Amino acid sequence: MAGRIVPASFSAKSKKTKNFEKKKSGKKTSKKKTGLPPTKPMNSQVRSREYLTPAEIRRVREKAKKLGRHGFRDELIIMMMYRHGLRVGELINLKWDQVDFTRSRLHVNRLKNGDPSIHQIEGDELRALRKLKRDYPESDFVFTSERLGPLSSRTIHNTISQAGQEANLKFPIHPHMMRHARGHRLANEGVDTRSIQAYLGHKSILHTVIYTKLNANRFKGFSKD
Repeated sequence: MAGRIVPASFSAKSKKTKNFEKKKSGKKTSKKKTGLPPTKPMNSQVRSREYLTPAEIRRVREKAKKLGRHGFRDELIIMMMYRHGLRVGELINLKWDQVDFTRSRLHVNRLKNGDPSIHQIEGDELRALRKLKRDYPESDFVFTSERLGPLSSRTIHNTISQAGQEANLKFPIHPHMMRHARGHRLANEGVDTRSIQAYLGHKSILHTVIYTKLNANRFKGFSKD
């Protein structure tokens, strides 16, 4: 008996139905799935610590001076982030009306519902701020772009990352390490936890004890024979 002839339209319809059923059942089809972007590695996979030592801060500042035509501004950014424990958002939102040149004081507004505080401005920092204000007299923001608006967070990240590379640090760095560096230095100098909490604007002291936990002075003499 002659083979049955299947209409072309019916054959195509059957193939479409089979493909639909495969997709519905979760079976792989001939189409390749697009790959997902690589996941960001954990900080512990990139570096062994999340803070810089005072010597490393000095090296990064020195290299920031020479990065480009904004070297003076970039070094001051790192200085202030370190000395006042500033987050990126706190730095880029800093305005001149927060700087008291007469009394050498800085009003620090904190993000993450943190407590504001008033910090002392050291002499070299005050002179640098005066020069910066002369260079950018028309902006309300302390650190400004060429369009007289606040700097972007990406600019801060790129500047500090590049300065770390130029300083030949053995691990990549990011802006928040400046804040951690200040917390660790205060703890190592014996400043009490409550004062560090107030200085950094932590709402909870649980965020401050990470610095006192790593205070090497706690274990002074422990390793003697």
